[in-house]
Amino acid sequence: MNYPINDIRKDFPILERKVHNKDLVYLDNAATTQKPRQVIEAITKFYEEYNSNIHRGVHFLSQIATNAYEESRDYIKNFIGAAHREEVIFTRGTTEAINLLAHSFGKAFIKEGDEVLISEMEHHSNIVPWQMLCEDRKAILRVIPMNDKGEIIMEEYEKLLSSKTKILAITHISNALGTINPIKKIIEKAHEYDVVVMIDGAQAIAHEKVNVSELDCDFYCFSAHKVYGPMGIGVLYGKKELLGKMPPYQGGGEMIANVSFEKTTYNELPFKFEAGTPNVEGAIAFKTALEYIEAIGLDSIKEHEHGLLSYATAEMQKLDDVVIYGKAKNKAALISFLLKDIHPFDAGTMIDQLGIALRTGHHCAQPIMDKFQIQGTIRASFAMYNTMEEVDVLMNALKKVQAIFS
Repeated sequence: MNYPINDIRKDFPILERKVHNKDLVYLDNAATTQKPRQVIEAITKFYEEYNSNIHRGVHFLSQIATNAYEESRDYIKNFIGAAHREEVIFTRGTTEAINLLAHSFGKAFIKEGDEVLISEMEHHSNIVPWQMLCEDRKAILRVIPMNDKGEIIMEEYEKLLSSKTKILAITHISNALGTINPIKKIIEKAHEYDVVVMIDGAQAIAHEKVNVSELDCDFYCFSAHKVYGPMGIGVLYGKKELLGKMPPYQGGGEMIANVSFEKTTYNELPFKFEAGTPNVEGAIAFKTALEYIEAIGLDSIKEHEHGLLSYATAEMQKLDDVVIYGKAKNKAALISFLLKDIHPFDAGTMIDQLGIALRTGHHCAQPIMDKFQIQGTIRASFAMYNTMEEVDVLMNALKKVQAIFS
């Protein structure tokens, strides 16, 4: 069966618009993906037909909204292969999920002298919360180095593991380099030392089949907006046993069982970690987004994106004075690069005038840029709706930029 690229593109209204009088070529998918019409309609339907706060409400609209919200939790539980529905905690996104974990797990399990392990390729959201935890608990942050291709140096990783290591927090796919880390091997090695493992799956969830039970990760975090869903909603998956031992992250609303001025008791999982009015429409539309990609098939999407990556890499290598950063053997559909002697911001501004949306800068991964001794890169990141023709448009744009600056 041929990949239904034309049908897919018709589902994304924004792809029909013009930018600077040019057809939009959207290649900033690692920052956020566009939304299919089905997701947009799910949000509209919620507000038009059954907008209501959830749980505890006995009226008709509240019951419908509550059921739809909890159905989304069940769907996500099955989508990621979790064992229990209460292991799916709704958050505002990957960043809040990591902060929740750093605060709550840290409070329960991290003490002075313990070690927290991250890698050199992490997004700031998977660096700063752990730095804050280590400062608060007088713990030590250790960093796994990577090689010049942008791959974890496994021998160095294994040397860093010890009885002092309490948690490893590592990305599944690098947002700045596209590296797909050997997560299962990394988890297995950590568990030999009884180290708890959290995976930042923000970049992986739209490109890889993720089964948390098969991976045996202890925590996995991801966001809806990276997988064709709405902004402001994400998930912290955690093993039930660990979540049960962790204190709440925030107080108020749904996370309570009983409140008095003398003592408050906390709700059961997953509600213990879901304080306040949740993003109901976001959770409902998240399910719609996942249904959409499952209907196409993640294997088909991955094959299509890999074709785009291979073609774009080959075409870019034909150009003079282009340096690609991130040459891991196992890569997602993302290319970080620089045009020699042209500042990435200047190049990105000119490319934008040609109707192409790219990302320029350090991509919230400054340590990576420091390693390569550069200020930042230009990043083209592909999704299921991108085409080979759009790759050609990008290559022509890069040639124009080079010609102007020369």
